[in-house]
Amino acid sequence: MHKIQEKLLSLAKETSIGHLTLREMGEMIEEKFPQKIKHHLDQLEKKGFIRQDRSHGRIDVINHEESFNSGLVSIPLVGSANCGPATIFATENIEGYLKISPTLLKRHKNIFAIKAQGLSMNKATVDGKIIEDGDYLIIDSSDLHPQNGDIVLSIIDAMANIKRYIWDDANQQIVLTSDSTTDFPPIYIHEDDDFIINGKVVQVIKKPKY
Repeated sequence: MHKIQEKLLSLAKETSIGHLTLREMGEMIEEKFPQKIKHHLDQLEKKGFIRQDRSHGRIDVINHEESFNSGLVSIPLVGSANCGPATIFATENIEGYLKISPTLLKRHKNIFAIKAQGLSMNKATVDGKIIEDGDYLIIDSSDLHPQNGDIVLSIIDAMANIKRYIWDDANQQIVLTSDSTTDFPPIYIHEDDDFIINGKVVQVIKKPKY
């Protein structure tokens, strides 16, 4: 999430900001351009974090935990991740929402969805479900410290990929491996490289079988 969005969301949780002008909000988070405030408020609404009703002076923070108690759950869908070489750009823009019955979705905080592309994880399973091309993966973005063997969403040189995380202590390196019917070479990473763990894969939502 963009830093301005983080500040606005934090501000909206702490106090009522719907009655404030864009300039006043900007002053409170040390951002001098009102148009940036408007843009990032719109992005927060698009991502499902807030609901704006500026005509009535309301900006409400959406509690995703409460959404489990009624109706379908809307999970932000953040593009695609490559289950092969890291060649899919990791965008922070929300492409839409994955609507899921709460009875089908495990209860996790800070989750979002990403669509799997490629075959390099087609032997990997999460809760007994194989990760296949076209499946939706539920990512727990609060789980940023994976254990050996966890399946993670990582960002390498601004590219997103789904791989199994291995910490090779003997050689002091991170190895991202594939579980595939096809032979994909591992990705070797040093701790100081341009490398980010964006979360752990906690659930697979299977594409329909026709």
